[in-house]
Amino acid sequence: MRILITNDDGINAPGLEVLAEIAAEIAGKDGEVWTVAPAFEQSGVGHCISYSRPTMVAQLGPRRFAAEGSPADCVMAAISDVMADNPPDLVLSGVNRGNNAGENVMYSGTIGGAMEAALQDVPAIALSQYLGPETAALDDPFQAARQHGARVIRAILDHGDWSSEADFPLFYNVNFPPLPATAVRGIRVTPQGRRGGSRFAMQPFDAPNGRRYLWISGGPQNASATPGSDVAANLDGYIAVTPMRADLTCRDSLPGVAAALNEG
Repeated sequence: MRILITNDDGINAPGLEVLAEIAAEIAGKDGEVWTVAPAFEQSGVGHCISYSRPTMVAQLGPRRFAAEGSPADCVMAAISDVMADNPPDLVLSGVNRGNNAGENVMYSGTIGGAMEAALQDVPAIALSQYLGPETAALDDPFQAARQHGARVIRAILDHGDWSSEADFPLFYNVNFPPLPATAVRGIRVTPQGRRGGSRFAMQPFDAPNGRRYLWISGGPQNASATPGSDVAANLDGYIAVTPMRADLTCRDSLPGVAAALNEG
């Protein structure tokens, strides 16, 4: 298997090293692991692409490239250029430092990389490590992802829904709970949730030069969330697996809104 790995924390992020280990185990001795990752941190860029400027790509080593762009740029760079002659069979994005569950999904560059792969018709899985007091006490805060990652990916590849009949192919979002690996209780397939009363906001700051700046801050990550959701599963000790696609249509609302607004 030929696997492409990327992330949004940057080419030198420790989570990418964890993902490289996981990918090597999945690829096997006859497989290949390629890295095309952002040259600098791209957290919070979502599915941004560098539409109005070019993306520079530099080779750092065998099958290892850094791109001055977003995770979605990196995936496109791999498919269009770096791996154009032999495109990837699978794209893995992460392992993100911090969760990409609940409302975080909408901002996540980690998700953006997996989403772009799906739009390019390549199977993709995003992986993130939820952090908390128990992971802070570990020598390796990525312990749960490192020890359970390959097993979860194999389960998704073997048993997941990879239907390509829909307009927007599926990809998967995996979040590992904020626990030591031995404390992980299992796997739960869940919908995306939302934390109650937790949202991103801007905090004002007056710089020494008198100029005013706004810094983005996030809400508490341990806030309660929709029961049965990805956040709830993680906080209950489970690995959360969420099938996703790049279709934002609210299908539940279509009949009612159509009945009220359709004309002619």
